[in-house]
Amino acid sequence: MQSTRRIKADSFASDVLEGLSASPKFLSSKYFYDDEGSRLFQEIMKLPEYYLTDAEFEIFSTQAKEIYRAFADIENDGNEIKSFDLIELGAGDGTKTAVLIDYFLKRNADFTYIPIDISAEAQRRLTESFRAKFSGLSVQAEVGDYFEILETLKDVSRKPKILLFLGSNIGNFSRAESIEFFKNLSVVMNRKDLLFIGFDLQKDPRTILRAYDDSLGVTARFNLNLLARINRELGGDFNLENFSHYAVYRPVECSARSFLISRERQTVCIAALNRSFEFKAWEPIFMEISQKYNLEMIDELASESGFRVTRNFFDSRNFYTDSLWKINA
Repeated sequence: MQSTRRIKADSFASDVLEGLSASPKFLSSKYFYDDEGSRLFQEIMKLPEYYLTDAEFEIFSTQAKEIYRAFADIENDGNEIKSFDLIELGAGDGTKTAVLIDYFLKRNADFTYIPIDISAEAQRRLTESFRAKFSGLSVQAEVGDYFEILETLKDVSRKPKILLFLGSNIGNFSRAESIEFFKNLSVVMNRKDLLFIGFDLQKDPRTILRAYDDSLGVTARFNLNLLARINRELGGDFNLENFSHYAVYRPVECSARSFLISRERQTVCIAALNRSFEFKAWEPIFMEISQKYNLEMIDELASESGFRVTRNFFDSRNFYTDSLWKINA
């Protein structure tokens, strides 16, 4: 559940037009994360059903030393890492990352933390929180497109970069989109840079499904907020009460999928598009895919994207892994 590109009004409108004109209808999950969407996702991460946050937090809490050593050993052939940039793509509130940062600072590591996110409000809150929590931390928050910002950072600093892409956000991409994403990252990375990625692993389908259909309905509000965003920014007249959230897990494909279902026959007008869209009763809008992985899939993604896996870190239940990648020479 995360964004990968800076959201501009014209691209938002054109993507909404494309999605609602298609059969079946769809909306891109990259538009979930306006300020309200980011706030709702923080709620989701605190839900007991949403095991992904706890699993990754456990990895960082119990294996911070090993993670730090893995970063240092790869970069400097076993010598203590001297200086680096820690860059997080889609940082959110940074709760999990704070565990690593705390350990790094206690080791007197010289690094700058550079969170990148499309939500200016989320970045403001994160920066205030981290500066209050870590008085010695250098924070350089960036708002905008991952790749545009990374391109500017590539040659500005000669320090090695460690890129974090956590929370299994990669699961929102198709396989082809994942490979394209990683290849685009490799273009803005130098040979000594590292990529640290969270992957949600395959497990009991019922455990997975509960994570995307929580009992409090927060995930439903998160999905419906995209319709509210269309109303706010594009002059839509969606009645949110006429749509319901529906999640399903497909074990053959190993992916969770979420939909918004039109509860009745209705017409929705969007002023910015000068268009109206007809919905049949019980017609779905496809909203998001959340892919689940095994180790073979992770190795294949790395290999086909020009990387190699150097180490995987697992939680105690093997629900989740954070995978450390290096660009192939």
